[in-house]
Amino acid sequence: MLNRTGDTFLALLIGTAIGVGIGILFAPDKGTTTRQKIKDTFDESGEDVLIKFNDVVSTIQNKATDAKASLEETLKEMASEGSYKTEELITLLEQKLKILKEENAKFQK
Repeated sequence: MLNRTGDTFLALLIGTAIGVGIGILFAPDKGTTTRQKIKDTFDESGEDVLIKFNDVVSTIQNKATDAKASLEETLKEMASEGSYKTEELITLLEQKLKILKEENAKFQK
């Protein structure tokens, strides 16, 4: 979704720049004034792209931080569940060992 937003923004930005450029070229101004207007338009567009880029980078960083926190929480939960399951397994094995010892004691007599 992030890529589609960036593509849409870029297309809008390019379309705006082309439209402004064509409008300026057909305006009845001196060449120096027209060139200055074109330069100003591209400077503003560059600033807009930089702002949008910084927003995208910030969004990606936030999502990565959230994903890392979520992963850490999931790993903690899995470790806790694993520890609980380990305790259950040890208890079961101790019970089985007790039964085997009792049966073995019967054969020793």
